[in-house]
Amino acid sequence: MTIPTHAIQGVMGSKLKDIYMVLSFQLILLVLFGFFVRYETNEHHYELQVYPMFQDVHVMIFIGFGYLMTFLKRYGFSAVGFNFLLAAVIVQWALVCKGFYNLTSDYKILINVGSLLKADVASATVLISMGALLGNTSYLQLIIMGIIEIAVFTGNSYLGSNVFKAVDAGDSIFVHAFGAYFGLAVSFILCRKKDIEEESSLEGSSYNSDIFAMIGTVFLWMFWPSFNSAELEGDQKLRGIVNTYLALTSCCVTAYALSAAMTPNRKFDMVHIQNSTLAGGVAIGTSANLLIQPYGAIIVGIVAGALSVFGYSVLTPSINRTLRVHDTCGVHNLHGMPGVLAGLVGALMAGIASTDRYGPQVYELFPARAPTNTSSLTDNIEARTASVQAGYQILAVVVTVIIAIVSGLITGLILDVVAHFPTKNAYADDPCWLIHEPHSDSKSVTTQPADEIHSINDSPMELDVSKLPQ
Repeated sequence: MTIPTHAIQGVMGSKLKDIYMVLSFQLILLVLFGFFVRYETNEHHYELQVYPMFQDVHVMIFIGFGYLMTFLKRYGFSAVGFNFLLAAVIVQWALVCKGFYNLTSDYKILINVGSLLKADVASATVLISMGALLGNTSYLQLIIMGIIEIAVFTGNSYLGSNVFKAVDAGDSIFVHAFGAYFGLAVSFILCRKKDIEEESSLEGSSYNSDIFAMIGTVFLWMFWPSFNSAELEGDQKLRGIVNTYLALTSCCVTAYALSAAMTPNRKFDMVHIQNSTLAGGVAIGTSANLLIQPYGAIIVGIVAGALSVFGYSVLTPSINRTLRVHDTCGVHNLHGMPGVLAGLVGALMAGIASTDRYGPQVYELFPARAPTNTSSLTDNIEARTASVQAGYQILAVVVTVIIAIVSGLITGLILDVVAHFPTKNAYADDPCWLIHEPHSDSKSVTTQPADEIHSINDSPMELDVSKLPQ
C-alpha cells in the first residue's frame, strides 16, 4: 500500500496543531498562576499533617485510575499515558477554578497542601468521565473536555455545598455522580453515529491486560478510605476510615459472589472483580463521617456490590442497545449508580440525625442546621430541621445529575466540532504512540493516515509505507 506524501503532511500538520493547543493552554495556566496564585502561610503546619493522605489520593489518581483502564488489550499506553497527561493538566486548572470562589481581598488565590488535595479529588471527576469515553477520543478532546468539565464541576460543587448546604464528605455526589453522568452524556454525542451492533475487535481485554487493570483496582481499593476521609478531622475522620473500609470489604465479597452467580458456568468475571469490588467506596462516601454504625456500612457495601454487578450484567448492555450510550469502562455501574445511592443514604442519615444521637456535633456535621443564636445550641430553634436538611441532600443529587447531563451534552457537541476523532482508530495505541514490538508491522503503525486518505485525490508523488520509520 502507498500513501500520497501530501496526505501524510496533512496528518502531521494536524497533530502539530494539537501539540500547539496543549502547550498554549499550559502557557495560559502559567500566566494565571503568575498573576493570581500565591502560597498560604500556616504557622501551625496543620496542612503538613494532611500530606500522608494527600499522597494516598495522589496514588489513586495517577496509578489507580490509570491502571484500572488498561484492560483494553491494545490501549494500555493510552490508558495510563492519557490519564497521566490529563490529570497533570486538570490539577493545575482545578486549583485556579476552585480558588476563584475563595479569592482574597486583593484577588489572590492561596494554595496549600489542602488545596492540592482538593485539586486531586477534582481531577478524579474528569478521569471518571474519561472512563466512559475510553478509546473513542483523542488526547486533545480529553483535555478540552476536562477544561470545560472542571469549570462546571466547581460551579456545581459551590451550588451544592454553599447554596444548598448539602454535605458530601467523600464527594460521592459532586465527584462520582457528576463525573459519571457528564461522561455518559459526552459519550452519547460522540458515539451516536457509531454502529453499536458492530463491536471493534480491539474493544476487549486479554489475559495480560486484565492483570494490569487489577493493579489499578487493588491500589484504589487500598487507598479509598483516604479518599473519603482526607478532608475530615477528629471523630469524623475516624468514622470515615472505618465506614469506608467496612463498606469496601462487604462490597468485595458480594461482588465476587454475584459475579459467579450471574456468569455462565458460575465463574468469576474479571470485569466485575476489577470494578464492582470498588462500588462500596463510592456508595458510603456521602455518609462516611456519620453515625451509620459498622453494620450500616456493611449493608451499604452489600447493596453497592449487588447493584454494580447487576449493572454490568444487565443494565449496561440494555442502555447501550436502547439509548445508544456507549460506556467503555462501565462508569455508570461503578460511579454513577453508587454515587446516587450514596446521596440517598446521606439523605436518610441526615433525616435521622439529632442532638440525641450526635450531641452538639450535629451542627458541625450539618452547619445549615445550627441555630442562629449560638448562646445555647440545644435550647434554640434550629435553622433547618433534619427533614429539611434531608430534602436539600436529595436536591443536591438531582441538580448535580441534571447539570452533569446537560453540560455533558453541550461539551460533546463542542468536541465533535473542534476535534473530531475517527472511529476507525478506536481502542488502539498506534495513532498516538510509537509501538516498539518485534511483530508491530507498518500496517498497524500507519492505520490512521491510511484510513484518513481514501477521500483524498491520489498524488503522482507517493511514498512506500514499508520504508516509514517504525
